[in-house]
Amino acid sequence: MKLEAIKGEFSVCKVADYSLTDLSAPFVFTGATDEERSLVCPTVSVPENTTDRDDGWRAFRVMGTLDFSLTGILARLSAVLAENKIGIFAVSTFNTDYILTKSANFDRALAVLRASGYEIDA
Repeated sequence: MKLEAIKGEFSVCKVADYSLTDLSAPFVFTGATDEERSLVCPTVSVPENTTDRDDGWRAFRVMGTLDFSLTGILARLSAVLAENKIGIFAVSTFNTDYILTKSANFDRALAVLRASGYEIDA
């Protein structure tokens, strides 16, 4: 399986609403529940109406379009990283999965994934 490192740093945020979020920008992920509005975006694009945030994340994506019948992709990735004590924040889209790790762990995450047989496009 091939992974692609994404350039730049990300922030995981809570926002009052999405009115100040550029939803057309690349790498903007939203999630809304009855309790919160979450946003993952490049740190340089964090909107002013952010109520809480955690900066210092890096990301990579699983390359290609994943069929919904595929199972265990995220489980295998997260297991490799968990075995190496690397925490993750995962985001799934219609096409694929994205894994974020804290910036301090990113290079080590890529190294352990390579050692586990993943091809990394950095």
